[in-house]
Amino acid sequence: MIQILAEMSGSIQGGLGCLGAAIGVGLVGAKAAEAVGRNPSASGAIMVQAIIGMALAEAVAFYALFLG
Repeated sequence: MIQILAEMSGSIQGGLGCLGAAIGVGLVGAKAAEAVGRNPSASGAIMVQAIIGMALAEAVAFYALFLG
């Protein structure tokens, strides 16, 4: 019984970690698109910042899956 509960809690932790990462990537993408719409000449710098932000958000998913 305890092993089943441990497996379920690990799955819940991984699922919530991936959900948080997906929300973070969505917010970064939305704000990057909004920023490019406001200032198209800065699209290169905005893209670099957005990619770094998305990579950091995805790292949370890996932490939740592999360390949990």
